[in-house]
Amino acid sequence: MKRVVTNLCLGLVVLGLTASDLFAGSFSFQGTFSQDDDVQLFNFSVGALSTVTLRTYSYAGGTQADGTVVSAGGFDPILALFDSAGNLIDDNDDGSFPDVGIDPTTLNDYDTYLETSLAAGNYTVAVSQYDNFFNGGIGDHISNGFVLEGNPTFTGDFFGTPGDMFIDAGGNQRTNAWAFDVLNVDDAVTPPVGAVPEPSTFALLGIGGLALVGYGVRRRRQQAA
Repeated sequence: MKRVVTNLCLGLVVLGLTASDLFAGSFSFQGTFSQDDDVQLFNFSVGALSTVTLRTYSYAGGTQADGTVVSAGGFDPILALFDSAGNLIDDNDDGSFPDVGIDPTTLNDYDTYLETSLAAGNYTVAVSQYDNFFNGGIGDHISNGFVLEGNPTFTGDFFGTPGDMFIDAGGNQRTNAWAFDVLNVDDAVTPPVGAVPEPSTFALLGIGGLALVGYGVRRRRQQAA
């Protein structure tokens, strides 16, 4: 038995893997928004220093880590990543091909993609619809909310016919569907809709690798300079 463990450890070294890499998992979520200013939170945990990938399949579709095939046509998402205290770490408006797909109708690559190295701990990522960005400023704390909260039809008001929802920046009608992967983490869940995470919330996250399917996320794309 000791020989097997030793060989396993040697194999990890040769492959450049860590114990965290070996036991980390991939978590796939799908759902829909009810209105433009919805925001979906995801809580996840990592047990050791890890390269974590956050990716949407809302706009161009594709095949998620769990094998779910997502149709193209969803809204244009954005994401914001926060630490266990709710402080902003990073955000992403648009990824780029081939990290994200190209929508067959608009030929745009508007899905999000964020790959970052994270220390052991608990984190929250928020997905919203463009251009309902995280409301930064003093403290850059998640409790600051998002800039278009309270405007359930902002995409129609900005990009299409007032009152319409799920219109992209090019004026194209999209669906309310989203899909999101959290890769190379120990655990990932969706907290109750409308919940604002506090440090105590993260204590409830175990390190187990149970995949839970959540509903209600959204993202936004940054405007071109």
